[in-house]
Amino acid sequence: MGINYYVVSTYQFINCIIMKTIGPKIILLISLILAFFACSDDGEVRDIGVTPVKKLYEPDNGKAVVLQSSASAILYFEWEPARAENSGTVLYEVVFDKADGNFSNPIYTTASGNNGGANHAMISHKVMNRIAALAGIESSAKGTIKWTVYSSKGIDPVKAEEERMLTVTRLAGFADIPNQLYITGAGTEAGGELSNALIMKKITDGEFEIYTKLTAGQPFKFVSSNTGSPVEYSLSGEKVVEKGTSTVTKTGIYKYYIDFNIGAFTTKEVTKVNLFLNWSQRKIELPYKGFGIWELTNHTITGLSGNDNNDDRYKFRMESSKGETEWRAINNDSKPTGNDAYYYMVEKTNVEQWTNNQIWKNPSTTGWNDKTYDIMFSLNPKNEYTHNLVIK
Repeated sequence: MGINYYVVSTYQFINCIIMKTIGPKIILLISLILAFFACSDDGEVRDIGVTPVKKLYEPDNGKAVVLQSSASAILYFEWEPARAENSGTVLYEVVFDKADGNFSNPIYTTASGNNGGANHAMISHKVMNRIAALAGIESSAKGTIKWTVYSSKGIDPVKAEEERMLTVTRLAGFADIPNQLYITGAGTEAGGELSNALIMKKITDGEFEIYTKLTAGQPFKFVSSNTGSPVEYSLSGEKVVEKGTSTVTKTGIYKYYIDFNIGAFTTKEVTKVNLFLNWSQRKIELPYKGFGIWELTNHTITGLSGNDNNDDRYKFRMESSKGETEWRAINNDSKPTGNDAYYYMVEKTNVEQWTNNQIWKNPSTTGWNDKTYDIMFSLNPKNEYTHNLVIK
């Protein structure tokens, strides 16, 4: 009897440690193994039984939820705690099924909070969107799913006595959103070899952009990886769709912004990038070098005098099929400091001559005139959007 008590206590202690350090899926496996050591001489398993959850609290039965794309949007689930035979910790899983399902083959299962130990769970709208897709609900459509809770001590989960319905309106975008996005194809600067695909800048979860040159009539597509067999995407009307390829009708430099959260994109053709000297309002055009970089080398500035020459403030102006925008400092109004972040930049739509705290200054203390410059403006997605102004 003493040996059995020692083994059971050891099992309970180890199980407690595991719950705090290992994910719920591993808990279930290890708990199953440890359960064999909690047996009496006749093989009876002791102290692993739990009661079913008797009452579900949140969300209300039949609750209607319009899913949001925000990363902070969550849906809160809560239920009455179950009881364990030995008064120990109970593990919970929230289980989802189609509206007409019976949970014999659920579409999605997730552990509750605190690695499965809490009688509540917070599930993001983006995960709920994925669950709705698994239930067969189409993008942007409304449909119903069923949920309940299972309680256990790690093995033999027990279904709650209650089930509830939940009506959700899916996001317009994709249920499975790529973590990274690339552009590839014969129409791109890197060609059609997948391993050479150009990575796009990740703005936030599900949102990517790139400035790149595309060749008219040649195909390009977006892919989730530059190795293996990635998911492929193309553009159809105003939407992003799986598979297929896209083309442009004119060779040029384009910006593409892709938002998988709503399944949409925007694009514009960039026709010119200029260095803009604030006081004189002189524009100095930078040729496109490639791979998101515009560069002008060995350029001598002449013909400026007075304040046109001496005022050292500058920024950049971009002309495109959507109009003119400015690229300015994030928050700066000082001379260069030697810090790389000094040259970082953001795009602004309010085009104006004077923009306090969002400009840079010529490193020269004797004006712009009669000096030769190398000017680099980089929207390469591998790094921060930045530029450089070097006096030769």
